[in-house]
Amino acid sequence: MTFSALERPLRLPAKPDAMPPGVHRLAQLTTFCTVILIVAGALVTTTKSGLAVPDWPLSFGTLFPEMVGGVRYEHTHRLIAGSVALLTLVLGIWAVRTEPRRWVRILAWCAMGGVLVQALLGGLTVLLRLPTAVSASHGTLAQTWFCMIVALAMVTSPAWQTAPRLPLTASARWLRFFAVATTAAIWLQLVVGATMRHLGGEGKTGGLAIPDFPTAFGAWIPPVFTHAIAVNFAHTRVGALIVLILSLATVWCALSCLSAFAPLRDAALRLALLVGLQLYLGMTVIWMARPVLPTSLHVANGALVLVTSLVITLWSFRLFSAEREARS
Repeated sequence: MTFSALERPLRLPAKPDAMPPGVHRLAQLTTFCTVILIVAGALVTTTKSGLAVPDWPLSFGTLFPEMVGGVRYEHTHRLIAGSVALLTLVLGIWAVRTEPRRWVRILAWCAMGGVLVQALLGGLTVLLRLPTAVSASHGTLAQTWFCMIVALAMVTSPAWQTAPRLPLTASARWLRFFAVATTAAIWLQLVVGATMRHLGGEGKTGGLAIPDFPTAFGAWIPPVFTHAIAVNFAHTRVGALIVLILSLATVWCALSCLSAFAPLRDAALRLALLVGLQLYLGMTVIWMARPVLPTSLHVANGALVLVTSLVITLWSFRLFSAEREARS
């Protein structure tokens, strides 16, 4: 079965147990604020302001220190983080109290737990003076927790509630395979990227361990490997190439499988655009020796690439049903 004939809007009547629309709107607001938080966190790392405020949870023993130098980056990041944490807790409690689906309630609990652990890791990053393992874990959990918030916004949306159930054809199976593989590859790429950014503590030299691109010290393979060079090569060359190939395969499968379903089609087009932008920003970071704005945008855009791939993955499981295929 092909879906070329499905050119009309695909909608089913809303389910009677749908969540209150306010939950979805709050999830959207939390998602937007989280993007701002990720940008603020990237600015802290890029400007080397991680230790501009040496204490935690207060800043120089107060809630409102003088906003000068790196303090304005670090303390602004803390203020935004506190606001997003509050939004997440309100969202989670609201979802747990009103959501009829058990798995969504579990997701809400995970989001609330994730934001609390993230706050703790952020504090430890400062108190332990930027150890690479803790700092990289803080960055990695930020991406993972962002996925939870986006998933909550998605599964509480009207589009999710009214989406059709279609047979799980061979093309749909390939979409699932590539979407899952792409999301996993992007997540691993971000883990390596977080490790690379935090190598060397406050110096953060990992991002320029290989100073040229596309070659590496004038060759395609670095003539010598140190820990920093190996991590950099894994992120900027190997990982980037894998993510590019898998992303293109996912976009192709999504557009070929069910282009008539607007949310899936739009997510596929966004993924293609964001991956292209990510490659451009990554090259700019190397060629311009880590300028503040492109480097910070590279981190934030990487998070958007991850959650966009996640959205395609979730749609591939929501839309297509093996049981429907059996009945057909």
